[in-house]
Amino acid sequence: MVAMVNIPETAAPGDIVEVKILISHPMETGFRTGADGNLVPRDIIHELRCLYAGEEVFRAEIFPAIAANPFLGFFLRATETAEVELLWTDEAGQEHSERRTLTVG
Repeated sequence: MVAMVNIPETAAPGDIVEVKILISHPMETGFRTGADGNLVPRDIIHELRCLYAGEEVFRAEIFPAIAANPFLGFFLRATETAEVELLWTDEAGQEHSERRTLTVG
């Protein structure tokens, strides 16, 4: 699964930084009829989490009403140079992730 993550590479201690993620995903609700006349199977992302320096700093529960290729953004306070890890879980229970390093100094 492809995702585009936008986060500053550097920040000053105490800065508030914006994290943005665009996930390439169909977000099928299971209610749409396909070209063959059958329902397209449900396939959604259930949850997005963000870990900063190993600590969870953001969690969002995602519902079928979210459009395909969901875009989410949130803020976190830069306290130390550490890895920012974004993890999301899909309908099949598979966990996907993207990692970026935020350098504070």
